[in-house]
Amino acid sequence: MQNISKFGLSKRGFLPSETPIKVIDSKSSAALNISELTNELPKLMLTNKLRTQINKFKPNDLDIDIQDFTNEELSLLFSQLSFLSHAYVLGDKLPSSTLPESLAKPWVKIAEKFGRPPVLSYASYCLSNWFKIDENQNIGLDNVALINNFLGGIDEDWFVTIHVCIEDAAGPALNSVLNIVQNNLFNDEKALISELGTIHNSLLEVNRIFRLMPEKCDPYIYYHRVRPYIFGWKNNPDLPDGLIYKGQFDNKPQFFRGETGAQSSIVPTLDALFSVVHEKDELREYLDEMKLYMPVKHQALIKYIEENSKFNKYEFSSNINLLRDQCLEQMSIFRSQHLQYAADYIHKQSVKTTLFGTGGSVIRGTGGTPFMKYLKKHRDETDLSKKN
Repeated sequence: MQNISKFGLSKRGFLPSETPIKVIDSKSSAALNISELTNELPKLMLTNKLRTQINKFKPNDLDIDIQDFTNEELSLLFSQLSFLSHAYVLGDKLPSSTLPESLAKPWVKIAEKFGRPPVLSYASYCLSNWFKIDENQNIGLDNVALINNFLGGIDEDWFVTIHVCIEDAAGPALNSVLNIVQNNLFNDEKALISELGTIHNSLLEVNRIFRLMPEKCDPYIYYHRVRPYIFGWKNNPDLPDGLIYKGQFDNKPQFFRGETGAQSSIVPTLDALFSVVHEKDELREYLDEMKLYMPVKHQALIKYIEENSKFNKYEFSSNINLLRDQCLEQMSIFRSQHLQYAADYIHKQSVKTTLFGTGGSVIRGTGGTPFMKYLKKHRDETDLSKKN
């Protein structure tokens, strides 16, 4: 029997099994101040008042005692502190190379608790940053909204909720991946065909949802009012010397990558099952580095699948090979769509400027990489793994 919770899996895939909480039931003044600031973040960013407000706090004013909070509450605080910190660093006309101790101290503390770097990651931006409008209805684009925003608005919400719904749609595929490996179904053709069929159908739905991105997320708005705030401080031309977390890390600059879809565990898990080979180069090093930004249990699942998948060890029937190739084709389609969005949402927008800035580097993605080159290589290596 599958032990899906061991790997942070649920029927919703890598989304939490329960809808994330929106409010912390605590009398802690620090937690209340963090929540209030996050709720007002769009207005504070619009008026350039966030740094002024944050700078009023003394070093310990926003500090918390981890023992006083549940994991669900800490997850919300982690997300809130991530939004506040990125807005503080990246939300003004010029970036700040120093994060005040009032934000740095609790952020680093909670990050260590979760085993992730203190930076806005995909987990805090997407996986735990949503709620259902009607709790009795399923997850869907007509029933999911965000808990935390930067500037807010339809485009920002749609960009993230598309990814939330993709994660949900991938749930059946991910559970089938684990079922194949845990129960060693590689020699059971009937069972393997059934599970591969589930993976294929799940990926069809993932790609259907992904194609809806342009409906409510305009490339111009994304580039100028969504993208600038999710960069990190590694390989970021605007923060070449990294970020100093005041009072933390001996006040030495830290270099962490920004939020990126490469921190989603869906495709790496599928790569692991189908033994998609990524050449040992800077791209491979980047993909391995991205795992450090994933929840610890998700990292463990990818490692488990990599070590126990037998798709590269056995010879399979033509039926199995056909289904495997169909799954890989859907993965390739996903990566091709991602590449097209990179062109539409970044390159084509790079010549435009607004009062909100230039949208950040056009050479490097929010994760600090030469994204067009990497996305093409992702897709091409997926295609090379097909049998026919």
